[in-house]
Amino acid sequence: MFLITQAHGQDMFPAVKDGDLCIVFRDEMMKLTGERYSRQDIVVYQVDGKRYLGRIVAFEGDLVVVDQQTGRMSFNGSSQSGEVAFPTYAREGNEPVFTVPKDTLYVLGDYRTQSTDSRDFGAIPLSDVEGKLITILRRRGL
Repeated sequence: MFLITQAHGQDMFPAVKDGDLCIVFRDEMMKLTGERYSRQDIVVYQVDGKRYLGRIVAFEGDLVVVDQQTGRMSFNGSSQSGEVAFPTYAREGNEPVFTVPKDTLYVLGDYRTQSTDSRDFGAIPLSDVEGKLITILRRRGL
């Protein structure tokens, strides 16, 4: 029903910090209860057997545009909403305009200049998403 995992690194700083315990509502349970993912949800996903945390910013069919000059991002022609403390730039070799493929999510870390996310891996297949974060337990010095 739930997954308890520990955050490693600062990809989701300041929302989730290195060492925080994360309680995640598993994807299988979301399907059973009819719950859906929403933009801005923090999800746990796997790439090559390694677990990552990231924030959903776009769904299949969405057009993602990154302005390399300003570090601003837009989705389907609308500017990114919410409090984004760090600029968002496309990675070297990536196109600044991207359409999210079917059955995938576009996921970014909050610490945009330091995170490893969809700009590195591409869109994340829904089959690789383990669930969404529902609460954080801060760990200090444990």
